[in-house]
Amino acid sequence: MPWRPIRLASPPIKFLVFDPDSMRTPPFVFAALLAAALPAAAQRGSELTVDAITHGAFAGARMPEPQWLADGSAYFDLRPTADGASEIVRVSAVTGATVVAPAQSLVSNGTKLKVESISISHDASKILLFHNSVRVWRQNTRGVYDVLDVATGRVTPLSSAAGLQMFATFSPDGKRVGFVRANNLFVTDLATHEEHALTNDGSDVIINGTSDWVYEEELAIRDAFRWSPDSKRIAFWRFDQSPEPIFPMVDELSLVAKMIPERYPRPGDRNAKVTVGVVNADTRQTTWMHTGDGEYIASLAWAGPDSVAVQRMPRTQNQIDLLMLSAASGDGRTVLTERSSAWVDVDDDTPRWVANGTMFLWPSERSGWRQYYLYRRDGTLVGRVTRDGVDVASLASVDEKRGYVYAIAAAPTPMQRQLFRYPLKGGSEMRVTAEPGSHRVSISPDGAVMVDIHSSAQLPGAASLVSLGTADARHVLEANAELRKTLAGLTRAPEFFQVPMPDGTRLNAFRILPPAFDSTRRYPVLMYVYGGPGSQTVLDDYGGDRYLWHELLARKGYVVVSVDNRGTGARGSAFRHIVYEHLGMHESDDQIAAAKWLGAQRWVDPARIGIWGWSYGGYMTAMSTFRGGAVFRAAISVAPVTDWRLYDDIYTERYMRTPAENPDGYAQGAPQAYVKGLASSYLLVHGTGDDNVHPQNSIQLVDKLEDANKQFELMVYPGRTHAISGGNSRTHLFTLLTNFVEQTLGASAQRVNP
Repeated sequence: MPWRPIRLASPPIKFLVFDPDSMRTPPFVFAALLAAALPAAAQRGSELTVDAITHGAFAGARMPEPQWLADGSAYFDLRPTADGASEIVRVSAVTGATVVAPAQSLVSNGTKLKVESISISHDASKILLFHNSVRVWRQNTRGVYDVLDVATGRVTPLSSAAGLQMFATFSPDGKRVGFVRANNLFVTDLATHEEHALTNDGSDVIINGTSDWVYEEELAIRDAFRWSPDSKRIAFWRFDQSPEPIFPMVDELSLVAKMIPERYPRPGDRNAKVTVGVVNADTRQTTWMHTGDGEYIASLAWAGPDSVAVQRMPRTQNQIDLLMLSAASGDGRTVLTERSSAWVDVDDDTPRWVANGTMFLWPSERSGWRQYYLYRRDGTLVGRVTRDGVDVASLASVDEKRGYVYAIAAAPTPMQRQLFRYPLKGGSEMRVTAEPGSHRVSISPDGAVMVDIHSSAQLPGAASLVSLGTADARHVLEANAELRKTLAGLTRAPEFFQVPMPDGTRLNAFRILPPAFDSTRRYPVLMYVYGGPGSQTVLDDYGGDRYLWHELLARKGYVVVSVDNRGTGARGSAFRHIVYEHLGMHESDDQIAAAKWLGAQRWVDPARIGIWGWSYGGYMTAMSTFRGGAVFRAAISVAPVTDWRLYDDIYTERYMRTPAENPDGYAQGAPQAYVKGLASSYLLVHGTGDDNVHPQNSIQLVDKLEDANKQFELMVYPGRTHAISGGNSRTHLFTLLTNFVEQTLGASAQRVNP
């Protein structure tokens, strides 16, 4: 549920993206899933309509996903071709882009490959080609891998055995590839093409090298194995799912309904038994790490050729222990312990080792702000590296040669994401990126250049190759010029402002105004909410389809407003942690107070205020509407949690503890408890194939609403997941939402009485 960076490459670009099947990732980029698949839209320049939005008429160009060469001189990337295929290019700041492998050459066993992603070996002599993928819960992570020899152009299947592969990864020396198939770890020798199983107990219950549902959803662990730096061993997670209860999902679209068993632990349930092994890639012997007491193994990384760094958490998730374990014996010690009076957030990109592995960078909120600190290998603190007073979102790179740390910070305002450079040994920082808005960067290993993807609330990403040593030396990679020009003519940039609360707190907000906005008239207002811990909707970053739909509503005469309540991100730990053990209460209080404040403004019709949200936002809509009574005229909940006892344990217990420990918090935070307060028109939407927020949530809410004799509208999407996508589902859904808003809030503004 809280946002986390998505790791795309090594080193990665940190993209904050919306995973449509997840409550863990942020809501501010709705459905840009079409962008990579569609050309600059055939309908570009068309009217802003639901059909145009949901069918990709405003899909942006593909942004770079650099695979840097080790020396930083260039990177490899996929580049779409006119016929919808992809070619592999080498991009250099000196020579520009040159084709490494044209699309027509990417052929395996006589079949032209439609490559979806690539991964290069350390020496860039070989490239893994991923294609023909299928969905595993939220992402297409199971598919087929081939190996391209760059010098000869030869393409060879990674495996000739039956079954799809997952997470294929070169060994650091480039001689072997490790991968997962059927929940077992395998390794292929690229010289001999011999394939060996490193584990053999994988099954529907036992998982090696990837993760169970809840670890993937809440700890972002998918590729659950790591090569050692000397290419001799692999450290991996092993899951024994037998203790986890099974939730019976049902496929009702087949002639005979089918039960789909999903292992899904809820608050207070038992979790999978998780162990960490180190397997020798030659002897295939496994040494089990002694991780000690702890419920969760939240991160795993090598700390040299013979040591494994493990981040361990108790079930309460208010502590992280950093363990240093011997790969040979499994023994080790606790180097560092991070504690919080509420919860701790795991950063799977740390510890970041520097100084030949003698020191590491570590994130902490001990000052009240998320900062990075430098430690010696034995856990001795050297000092703070980043500046206090703002939240640092992520590390971008460490340039040890020049003595700098690059990091993305929520500055100069919480609504922005800018790149800053900090002296590794302490001192004043320097802002690197200049354009207001949000920046996502991938910095070359030598620290000389970076790919900078810049976007704003109105405009989608534009990518540039930027020199970090020469002022303003930049080469545009992808300007998204056509789409940006189109949107500039069709939309208005959201306006940022603040909403005062009764206690004096000021909440960040934005509003999207109708084209001919007249402050002497009163407008209907639709509030958009997400509101979950650490998230943000009020962000100067492009919002994709959701933003475009809000612009469509504005063109119809509505003012769209979003307010980031207490508990949301980038404003320090005290602002976030106030919701601890009381999810939904402070947040809905803030949304209700914000609606009342809006109703007192000259440009708002207080009798026509609506609210909507999806996932955690659907939950917030229900809580705010049921507790707010007549404050809201209309409300839409899409895929809401309606009782925290029905959601997964890792997410829920992080903020609420268990139901046995916090019965009052669970009772007070359940929308089902407040249905008698419903005084608005209410639309409830859910997909019956939602493996994340089960439709049981909405079924139980329906039962409570009916028992309270409350009228409402319900729409179900058969077989659709949390994203409610596939076929014409998106078009149908947003047509439904548009019609509901128009029917319940009206559209015409009214003259203010003098």
